[in-house]
Amino acid sequence: MIGSPKIMVIRADAAVHIGSGHVMRCLTLADELRTRGAEITFICRDWEGHLQKHIVAKGYRCILLKRPSEAYSEPNNEYAAWLGVSQAQDAAETLAAIAEHIPEQLVDWCITDHYGIDATWHGIIRQRAHQIMVIDDIANRQHDCDVLLDQNLYDNPHNRYTSRIPSDCRLLLGPEYALLRPEFREARERLGSRLIRTGTVQRIMVFFGGSDPSNETAKAVKALQILGSEKNTADIQADIIVGIANPHRAEVEQLCALSPNLHFHCHVPNMADFMCNADLALGAGGSTTWERCALGLPTLAVIIAENQAEMTETAARHGLQWNGGWYHTVTAETIAEKLRTIIASNNIQAMSSRVQTVVDGFGAERVAESLVKHS
Repeated sequence: MIGSPKIMVIRADAAVHIGSGHVMRCLTLADELRTRGAEITFICRDWEGHLQKHIVAKGYRCILLKRPSEAYSEPNNEYAAWLGVSQAQDAAETLAAIAEHIPEQLVDWCITDHYGIDATWHGIIRQRAHQIMVIDDIANRQHDCDVLLDQNLYDNPHNRYTSRIPSDCRLLLGPEYALLRPEFREARERLGSRLIRTGTVQRIMVFFGGSDPSNETAKAVKALQILGSEKNTADIQADIIVGIANPHRAEVEQLCALSPNLHFHCHVPNMADFMCNADLALGAGGSTTWERCALGLPTLAVIIAENQAEMTETAARHGLQWNGGWYHTVTAETIAEKLRTIIASNNIQAMSSRVQTVVDGFGAERVAESLVKHS
């Protein structure tokens, strides 16, 4: 990068009730921006399950905004509780944090990845931000931004945002912009011809995100225990992965200990390796979808949050995964039955061949280049 370093602020939260995906994908983008000379500060709310230590360990400053003393809600805004305070208060606290820790008059970019933030917040923060980028995937509110990234697959994606952004906002839409860590691109290259699975299922990977508040992982473990008792599937091995913010990890670990073919892992640093070793995945329909696709891994996906529904259903229609349905309708028995059907089918190899064409692993580089180019 020519000239002085670009100063960037990322406003995103991780929490048990929010999950870790927003912060994790922002970290991926931050790493790419840092290689291009940017100086990046994270601003996060002090929720239970925040990832400040992880962010700091990655080499970034992370400022925590005070945790609200009581629950917050707004009419007609289901995600207001995720922010915890009014947008005006959150923006004021963010401005105060910027003023205290970042001496520059204006930051070059403020990047937001938060369903509780919309044009109201953006308008306030423009006092200290030259340009604003929004990461979104639910298209349910107005944005006052210069760039909008939606890395998910939808039918007619441009139409989802036409009336919700300024006319001169640049749109980065689709899985070609998926914010994947370099390990997935590197693992893709290592796999070579093994990227496309043979169709034989010898190992299954289970991962339902960093927090998994409804404990879908336990259902999956019980489903695999059912299959483990059956002749045709008794030899299948499984890696059960939970995030560090998972409140049920002790229970899941105890369940796994009951079956020698179930291997428990917590907060793994090498997710790509587990995906490479798997023939089939079982997990949530969130941003991990594109990690699995990049590595050719067929998946039975369960919808665990409203913001995953449309994308999970669209991906299933395009033959990129199987839709297991909403978490509250899913049981260990229904998962076991769906897995039996998938394993017995001839569709695994075909799906693996399809999904690996959708994501190439260079999305974060494309986004970072776009931001730096237009700074």
